Amino acid sequence: MSGSGSELIEAVGSTLRAARSWLRGHKPECVAGFAVLVTVLVVLAFVGAFLDDRAIAANRAFTTATVLDGSNFSHTLVRFTLPDGQAVVPERGVMYPRGLEPGSTIIVEYSAEKPSLVRVAGRSALNRLPVLVGVAVGVWVVFGSWAWWLRRRRSERAGVGDQAVDVARV
Repeated sequence: MSGSGSELIEAVGSTLRAARSWLRGHKPECVAGFAVLVTVLVVLAFVGAFLDDRAIAANRAFTTATVLDGSNFSHTLVRFTLPDGQAVVPERGVMYPRGLEPGSTIIVEYSAEKPSLVRVAGRSALNRLPVLVGVAVGVWVVFGSWAWWLRRRRSERAGVGDQAVDVARV
C-alpha cells in the first residue's frame, strides 16, 4: 500500500475515534436532537399537507373515483376520469385515505390545474393532525425521557468522579 493510502486510513480512523469519543460525551444531546428532528419533520408534513389542501381549494373540482387494488399503508391508489375523458391514477395516491377499501367508489376533490393532487372529499390536513401530534408526543415521551435519564446518569457519574478526586487529595 502506498504511503498516502495508509495516511488516509489513519486520518479516517482518527476522525472516527474522535467522533465516537464526542458521541459518548454527548449522548443526551444526540437523543434529544433526534427528537427535535422528528418534531421538525412532523411540522413539515403538516405544512406540506396544508399547502396541498390550499392548492386543491384554489382550483377545486369534484368527481367519483374507484379505489384500486395494490394500495398499502403509505398510499391508496385511486382512478378517476377528468371531464375531457382522460383517466388519472395519481402516483402518490389519494390524501387522507383512512378507511378506504379496494373496489369502493368515493368522491374526491382534485386540483383542476394539477389532477395528480387529489384528496378524499371533505377531508383535510386537520384529519392528519391527530396522528402527527401523536407521533411527536410519542417520540418526546420515549426519547425525551431517555435523554433525561442519560443526562441524569452523566451528572451522577460526574458527581462520583468529583468525590473520588476529593478523597484522593486527602
